[in-house]
Amino acid sequence: MIHNLEQKIILVFQTRQLPSPGDIVGICDIDDGNLSKASDKWPKALKFYDYRKMIEKLGDNVDAITVSTPDHNHAPAAALSLKAGNHTFTQKPLTHTIEEARHLATLAKEAGVQTQMGNQGTASSTLRRSAALLKAGIVGKVSEVHVWTNRPVWPQGGGRPTDTPEVPAHIHWNEFLGPAKHRPYHPSYTPFKWRGWWDFGTGALGDMACHTLNMPFMGLDLFDPTSVVAETEGHNKETYPSKCKIVFEFPEYNGRAAVTLHWYDGGFKPPRSLFPTRTQFVDSNGKPLAADNQKYARLLNTGTLVVGDKGSMLSPGDYGHDTRTTGVFANDEYTLLGNIKQEVEYPESPGHFTELANAIKGGPAPVSSFQTYSGRLTETILLGNLAVYANGKKIQWDAKNMVPTNAPEVAHIVRKEYHNGYEI
Repeated sequence: MIHNLEQKIILVFQTRQLPSPGDIVGICDIDDGNLSKASDKWPKALKFYDYRKMIEKLGDNVDAITVSTPDHNHAPAAALSLKAGNHTFTQKPLTHTIEEARHLATLAKEAGVQTQMGNQGTASSTLRRSAALLKAGIVGKVSEVHVWTNRPVWPQGGGRPTDTPEVPAHIHWNEFLGPAKHRPYHPSYTPFKWRGWWDFGTGALGDMACHTLNMPFMGLDLFDPTSVVAETEGHNKETYPSKCKIVFEFPEYNGRAAVTLHWYDGGFKPPRSLFPTRTQFVDSNGKPLAADNQKYARLLNTGTLVVGDKGSMLSPGDYGHDTRTTGVFANDEYTLLGNIKQEVEYPESPGHFTELANAIKGGPAPVSSFQTYSGRLTETILLGNLAVYANGKKIQWDAKNMVPTNAPEVAHIVRKEYHNGYEI
């Protein structure tokens, strides 16, 4: 139903009949080469390189749109879709700024349409069960959450290029820039490398935290932190730093104790002392899962660790749903999720895209809707970039009013200026 050409700028529409997977009636990309390939797959779809013109042209001939642009174009495109009354799927991290995340949630509620963010793990029944177990106290009172990633895997930490090559004939550069301030074309920005630039992407945090933080966010209601601080390698306000550690503080909420969240990227990882020995990772037959340090290192290349007073839950990998490795360790024993017998209630998932399709046809709303879930998740995640920009200064955060109370110098990271006629 929803088609995502990874890291490409493409929007896909469907007809109102909603067959499976639906009729693709419009495609959009700023790269004519990508657009041509998509057209070969969907020859009946109208082609565009400006999503504003596509939304205007297609009008009522669609019922759903998917937004897979670089981050800085997510909110303007999704907002147009919502205002047009379309069901809307938008790739993570949903938006470029905190204000945009809240605004899209409000627009979606007003439009009364179905929405979903592209953090696929949310639709995993395994992730939902893990989150439910956390809520049920499987590891006791949680005090810390540690989330780490192998990102960035693109250039990051450098300055703006000084040469100005010609814009390739197949690239519509102004449409790539969209709401961003004008700058000359350079291959350092696209494709894919846009993630590392403040004007276009949201760095390692925006790329992966919507996946790796997802399970503990769901299980512990990790929204509206009160402060955040970052330790980085330094940055020049052009690109995100090559590596950083971020600490979020969450107050007590609805019976859940205060929690400290630690984020690590660029090679930083949690202290080794927090983990069990490698021989405690066993498969369903009780055999050690990791036989050597190299394999163990791969196992812990990216993941989530939730620390409680009765044990810890470990979920290696990006999506919080691998039953071969996710489990709980306590008293020197590691129990895989599949071997935990505690009964908990959670909504079984029909699958990521199917969940949205079912919702459009009248079924329950997707768990990762803008209105109830992904907007708040995105707000939490993008708050970390305020601290990254401040580089060492602890940001005090007023979540209700979206104000960094002690750091007016990062206000433009919360609410940005739009250029070239774009808006939300």
